[in-house]
Amino acid sequence: MAAMDTPSPVDDDARYLALCTRDARFDGRFFTGVTSTGIYCRPVCSVRTPRRANCRFFDGAAQAERAGFRPCLRCRPELAPQARTWSTQDASDLLVQHASRLLDDPAQWPGDDGPAMQRLATRLGVSDRHLRRVFEARLGVSPLQVLHTRRLLAAKQLLTDTALPVTAVAQASGFASLRRFNAALRERYGLNPTALRRSGTGATGGRAIALGWRPPLDAAALLRFLADRLLPGVDAVDLPALRYWRTLRLHNGNAAHTGWFGLQFEPERHRVWLHASDGLLPALPALIWRVRALCDLDADPLAIDAVLGAHFPGGTGLRVPGAIDGFELAVRAVLGQQVTVAAARTLAARLVARFGEPIATPDAALSRLFPTPQALAGADPAALGELGIVRQRQAAIQALARAVDSHALDLGPHADPVHTVQALQALPGIGAWTAQYIAMRALRWPDAWPAGDIALHNALGLQGTTRERERACETAGQAWKPWRSYAVLRTWAGLHTPQPPADPASITP
Repeated sequence: MAAMDTPSPVDDDARYLALCTRDARFDGRFFTGVTSTGIYCRPVCSVRTPRRANCRFFDGAAQAERAGFRPCLRCRPELAPQARTWSTQDASDLLVQHASRLLDDPAQWPGDDGPAMQRLATRLGVSDRHLRRVFEARLGVSPLQVLHTRRLLAAKQLLTDTALPVTAVAQASGFASLRRFNAALRERYGLNPTALRRSGTGATGGRAIALGWRPPLDAAALLRFLADRLLPGVDAVDLPALRYWRTLRLHNGNAAHTGWFGLQFEPERHRVWLHASDGLLPALPALIWRVRALCDLDADPLAIDAVLGAHFPGGTGLRVPGAIDGFELAVRAVLGQQVTVAAARTLAARLVARFGEPIATPDAALSRLFPTPQALAGADPAALGELGIVRQRQAAIQALARAVDSHALDLGPHADPVHTVQALQALPGIGAWTAQYIAMRALRWPDAWPAGDIALHNALGLQGTTRERERACETAGQAWKPWRSYAVLRTWAGLHTPQPPADPASITP
């Protein structure tokens, strides 16, 4: 694969070079609209490369669709990883970033468009007019157009890869009615649901969904991390086969769906196959979004390695394992305070056995759901104590459960990390390390930095008192912004290479 620098947003010649070489590292970072066909494609599309004069380049699918282009039925833009920007502290850019993360979650915005946009603006603490103005200035599209594009691409994926009834597809994709769904498909794509369904391969049995990523991704390392923390009855891992599967309770709007899903990694094709049980199919777009967060499929190795590569050689393929459920991850983080990973797993397994609900699955390895916030909030402290959970952690788990159950605390990947970390630390028994760990995995914050982590201190060779080591760790981490979560994972993997001091003779007076 040809090496090249990351193209700037206006460097269309570099984008055309990536298109000509079908460079998978740029998948999802831009889309190409072909004026001679009216179709927009991913950089990895296998069709004949169009002439440069016929190409228009867009940062996102919504911009391409606003310009009148339809998604390619071969490369399927809905399979591309999302593009994320984290390098700026400009207030408008941060607003767009947070809004885009909120729009990622299909469960957040079902129903009519107007109320959905008003709820989005209210949640962000701005007017809907200001939100539209900032989106237009930064992205060239409105937040509603972004939402429409994501709904339509989600529907396109469900129609192509599953046998869900059209009505169920419309509802799962967030459309208020089947009539609006059909009208949107005809207006934007010039197709009806039946025509889109015919474009599918039909080889997946109606349940398998392909999810792409930008290479490289070390699937074995990701699964080893999850295997070290798996819970009997809840999840299972087959490392040689690169498979992972687990049970899940998924809330989609006001409805709760339970079932199981499985993942099969296919590294040579830069994709993972998602298989979902019937119980989770009505919430499939929300499940897809959570799986992308769990496996960190939207990471941009080029941007991350530009900052970390010199200090952590060999770590380009490492991803930060996320969480399929933020509450579950947070409870397990509390149980892991000041104990080994194995000890935390033992406590979590006891918690599942005592408070988790049984679930019937075709696999004997999957038999229970992780306890709900309601179950743990109302648990008898004495029952928690019988499991070996000390009082301080009992109080922390129950305070956490009450906050999540009352919706006072959001632990999804769309949550604002700074505010959520502050809210977590305001709860009893949750300190800076736990809050940062939750932010790193559950909130998908790429810049989380648990400065009190002993493994970090040891890897960085820090000395002195606890306070002195934490200060030195905080200082060391400044060089790795905004990708400090990835620096943490690479440090835990033993990849940190101290940089030699500068040669005094090379320093200009």
